[in-house]
Amino acid sequence: MSRHLRINDTWLALAVGCLAAGAVLADEPAQWLERMNNALSTRNYDGTYSHWHGGEVDMMRIVHRVQNGVVSERLASLDGSGNEFIRTGSSVACYLPKQRTVVVEQRGQNEPLVAFPKVDEQTAAFYDIREVARTRFNRRDTHVITVMPRDEFRYGYRLWIDDSTAMPLKSQLCDPHGAVIEQIVFASLTLSAHIPDAAFKPEVSTEGFTWVRGLVPAPAPPVDFNAWNALHLPPGFHIVVRSAQTLPGSSQPVGHLVYTDGVASVSVFVEVQQAPPAGAGDAAAAPPVDETATLGASSAFSTVVDGHKITAVGEVPPRTVHDIATQVRAQGVSPVGARGP
Repeated sequence: MSRHLRINDTWLALAVGCLAAGAVLADEPAQWLERMNNALSTRNYDGTYSHWHGGEVDMMRIVHRVQNGVVSERLASLDGSGNEFIRTGSSVACYLPKQRTVVVEQRGQNEPLVAFPKVDEQTAAFYDIREVARTRFNRRDTHVITVMPRDEFRYGYRLWIDDSTAMPLKSQLCDPHGAVIEQIVFASLTLSAHIPDAAFKPEVSTEGFTWVRGLVPAPAPPVDFNAWNALHLPPGFHIVVRSAQTLPGSSQPVGHLVYTDGVASVSVFVEVQQAPPAGAGDAAAAPPVDETATLGASSAFSTVVDGHKITAVGEVPPRTVHDIATQVRAQGVSPVGARGP
């Protein structure tokens, strides 16, 4: 699951007149982003929203609660799929009725089901953050904040943040030219002091479902995946995860690398290419072909390097996953967290 869910799912170009709105303090827009993310992580809320992406519209419900220091979240599709994602602390269960499957994954304590941009002093160098308007939206006073990339390697955001609660009422993911790729608009949003445990139970019966685990630590792999890294990275990106994992339904370990600029992130998987079986013919012996895919805001690129399949996936422009995947090699290892060039 990724934005994968990541229904990162993160959330109409503004009129030129809005861009001409009065100047604001340089740090005020960033402060609104900080207030928004604090509200999303600490408040109790229950809301429904429409998610516009790839020419389709999905209706979703999200419930969030912090109780005794434990974060609980439930993200449920209100359309025909019936998919649900329930998080308790660092454990996320993905209920997939059509596949009659539940996939359980582990996430960071501070990694929400629906992500919004977080910008610090380092990431601000790669994004232009502005308040471009103050307007009414859904009968609420809002601050319209834009987080626009300074180059072609990442996407940007427009956010309508409620003045009194700091909750995002509308969010748009934009390409480097400002065109809208995805949009989230809340139809209802209720903040409550108490949300019962029943709000975090799946609606679907899981009788007869198959339960599988997501990416899990692999036993000692035959390949030293710690030796794999990108020789060069787009500006601002650096590695934050390097591990060996096992994909669901497979015993073959893969290398898992994650690169981020603090807002956008790209996952890279390194797999050992299996030799074609004897007598498979000339087609099996043909050199592998690079593969590219784009779905909404998500881009993917696969290539083969030294007998290993390299696949990069992320909510970034296609150029970014291409440039990262083609630079991955088995080389000297940089410390995790070290900044790229």
